[in-house]
Amino acid sequence: MSPGLRNIIVAVALVFLAAWAGAWICTQFADRQGERRSLHEMVHKDLSLTTEQDRRLDAIERAYAPKRRALEAEIVAANRELAVAIQASHQDSPAVQAAIDRVHGAMGALQKATIGHVFAMRAVLSKEQAVKFDAEVAEALTDGDR
Repeated sequence: MSPGLRNIIVAVALVFLAAWAGAWICTQFADRQGERRSLHEMVHKDLSLTTEQDRRLDAIERAYAPKRRALEAEIVAANRELAVAIQASHQDSPAVQAAIDRVHGAMGALQKATIGHVFAMRAVLSKEQAVKFDAEVAEALTDGDR
């Protein structure tokens, strides 16, 4: 296998992994169809929130939603930049490396924002509610170690 072809295969694999990782991060706390429900659903249905807690959590959700959408858009744009760089150079070029760095930066920013959002939500909960919340977060992050 020629070095150029190997580099293209590696770059395409990185694009795929970056896209998958970004999607996985985004779905950990988003509404889901199927076996796992969202963290939002669990909080609002299982934690017996007070009216004040519900109001505060809704405000936290409203503040986070546009940040999340912007960061998800950044991941999409970064992946596009990576695809363009791969198509232009067909090798592991400085442009490809810069695009990979942008993808990783965008994914990291989304993860940091999501974790900040989780902690903001947790701060509204009582100690008893926080125990259940923490278990749900751990389950989502480890996917039950399946």
